[in-house]
Amino acid sequence: MSLAAEARVPSPAPAALPPQLKIATYNVENYGSLNRRTPHGFRANYPKSEAAKRALRQTIREIDADILVLQEMGPVEYLLELQRDLKAEGSDYPYSVLMRGPDAARHIAALSRIPFARVHEHSPLRFEYQDGVEDVKRGLLELHFATPAGPLTLWALHLKSRYTTNKADPESAIRRAAEAMRIREFILQRIADTQADLYLILGDFNDTKVSPPLRYLMQRSELKFSHLLPSSDSRGEHWTYHNTRDDSYSRVDHILASSAVLPFVKNGSAEIADGPQVRSASDHRPIFVTLDFSAFPQSPNWEVPRSLED
Repeated sequence: MSLAAEARVPSPAPAALPPQLKIATYNVENYGSLNRRTPHGFRANYPKSEAAKRALRQTIREIDADILVLQEMGPVEYLLELQRDLKAEGSDYPYSVLMRGPDAARHIAALSRIPFARVHEHSPLRFEYQDGVEDVKRGLLELHFATPAGPLTLWALHLKSRYTTNKADPESAIRRAAEAMRIREFILQRIADTQADLYLILGDFNDTKVSPPLRYLMQRSELKFSHLLPSSDSRGEHWTYHNTRDDSYSRVDHILASSAVLPFVKNGSAEIADGPQVRSASDHRPIFVTLDFSAFPQSPNWEVPRSLED
């Protein structure tokens, strides 16, 4: 476990804590130079198109989140590019972090308008898989923020995709479930150690709400430790991912909230962005939630508990 080197150095909590926080998670679909299909055919080590980047930035500006968790971000120079371009268009996210997991091409990252109180990368997270041992492919990013209600923790993840050449595990269902169980055990131990009760688990789960990974990240035996937030777009639709290979739509991006967070969830649900440019930006649609802490007095003297400094 190490502090994220690619983050802007976390700053002290601001004197005035925001009464509301809008938090989004967004798979930005290969924001880097990768092998990809283009209108001109297959291209090796090819960047995301400028048209897709423009649509992505427009989507982010329209969401107007305070904290933006990203999946499939390329190396740090691409995160800095997005941060710089957003600022040039009037949407400044001065704080950034890039998770360094086993997948060197696709990272978990975050952009924020408010300072990180603490940032921790968790990798390697190892688990038994078939006849060997594997790592959670993108690791687990732990972010702490000051709020009027106390410290809020975000657990940002990106579980293994369904694409695989492993015939013994079609669609990587077994591996994805194993990743979720390993992350669950880590989070539960961390919660027990820190006594943190305000938290969200969010990201691209690459699975639906009735799948084992979702079940594992909400419950262990009789212990219910998180709750899936309902979500829909302006038309009442629930999908967040369009698979162009089979032209299917599913909801694989989720936000799970602890029991202590639920009273602060505005309207009791999350939302899915559905602007006209969203489909040009990524094969995923972002999902976001607003936490309303306005009933709490502002607390300028909030400090990170000592147990979180380890």
